[in-house]
Amino acid sequence: MDKLVYLNNLFDLYGELLTDKQQKYFKDYYFDNLSYGEISEKYNVSRNAIFHQLKIIEDRLNFYEEKLKLYDKKLKINAIIDLIDNNEARKVVDNLL
Repeated sequence: MDKLVYLNNLFDLYGELLTDKQQKYFKDYYFDNLSYGEISEKYNVSRNAIFHQLKIIEDRLNFYEEKLKLYDKKLKINAIIDLIDNNEARKVVDNLL
């Protein structure tokens, strides 16, 4: 489950950098919980092609995070926000993100 949450967070950050087809495959598999077979029928491609594309997508999302570290920075910023005692200041900082 942790991998699923992690990949969904990376997709939220970097999904726009993927092709339209890759975004559709990712959403179908991870958001809509469709199987390789269901996705392959939907797009008229082989199950192996879907498996391969999802692996490429996962690698690409991990590559973007390795280079840009936006998810890591987000976690650090959220940890700092949690340390803020003033609720109003916390809301202002949270809204900036």
